[in-house]
Amino acid sequence: MDQVKKILGIVWMLLALVVAYYGLSMFGIPKIMSDKQEDNVFGWIILTVLMPIIVGGLGIFGWYSFTGEYSDDKL
Repeated sequence: MDQVKKILGIVWMLLALVVAYYGLSMFGIPKIMSDKQEDNVFGWIILTVLMPIIVGGLGIFGWYSFTGEYSDDKL
């Protein structure tokens, strides 16, 4: 079971990278460069509030799972 947790830790860290890429390239930067006020505000909210929370949470959870913090002998 610990091996599965390590593999899923890698999956979570890769998912954090994918979310960061799509968050920046699809939602954040294009919305900030828009001329509409609504899009500009939405882009800044995505970049400054949502992206750090989502990417940080996925990355930290994946790192802890990969390094064995959730292993059976530590619980």
